[in-house]
Amino acid sequence: MKLGRKMFAYPYIVWMAIFIIVPMVLIGYYAFTVQENGAFTLENFLKGFSASNMGVLLRSVLLALETTVICLLFGYPVAYILSRMKKSKAALLSTLFILPMWMNFLLRTYAWQVILDDTGIINGIITALGGQPVQMLYTDGAVLLGNIYNFLPFMILPIYTVLIKIDKSHLEAATDLGANGAVTFTKVVLPLSMPGVISGITMVFVPAITTFAISRLLGGGMTMLYGDLIENQFTLVHEWGVGSALSFILLILVIVSMVIMRRAESKSGEEGGAIW
Repeated sequence: MKLGRKMFAYPYIVWMAIFIIVPMVLIGYYAFTVQENGAFTLENFLKGFSASNMGVLLRSVLLALETTVICLLFGYPVAYILSRMKKSKAALLSTLFILPMWMNFLLRTYAWQVILDDTGIINGIITALGGQPVQMLYTDGAVLLGNIYNFLPFMILPIYTVLIKIDKSHLEAATDLGANGAVTFTKVVLPLSMPGVISGITMVFVPAITTFAISRLLGGGMTMLYGDLIENQFTLVHEWGVGSALSFILLILVIVSMVIMRRAESKSGEEGGAIW
């Protein structure tokens, strides 16, 4: 019986080996070797840590932080409102947030090209009202907007999942002790929802810092992000060693951020029982 259950895990193990472990091994190999003869070298990392490349990484980190903060500011109130609704209505509205995710990622981003274009819907409305068209496409703001649109559901859903599981007796106890709505939220709801907040931050920050399709389509190549830099090394410059080194640096950064978030989540879980 136990052997039969383990057999169901074999396809997943094979999938992980082919699409996760093997690519990571190849990245490590190319990052530490010379492309021509396979000799060991650190030259790829020296090029990866150049001032221009680190400037692109810093820009990507800042954009990812902006995306995460804005998604949190919009996502938490939405998740909180959904958690206070009837389950049937909340399920319907949450489905509306999930529905765009059923479409292809690139199609969703292409749709924003049509909306933000000089002859798009928004500029069409501005022109109809007597104004002048505004350059919105191929700007940093367009890239930020694309990130927020694509990653906002990843912030809402984890927070909503945690909020609906909060024991209502905690809220009733706070009310019985004389706490008003604001105190109940800050002392009870917010601390208990921190695991969902931290999960949402992780699920938004990691893809936001690694994205390159959004900046390519909505930034028009005007906004160079770290993902674009890595892609260029492989497809345009054909410097697989430098591209692998850049990927390795990004991998370490993502792992460090995930470890920090994991520790913060564990700490919030330990302190969740101490409401007051």
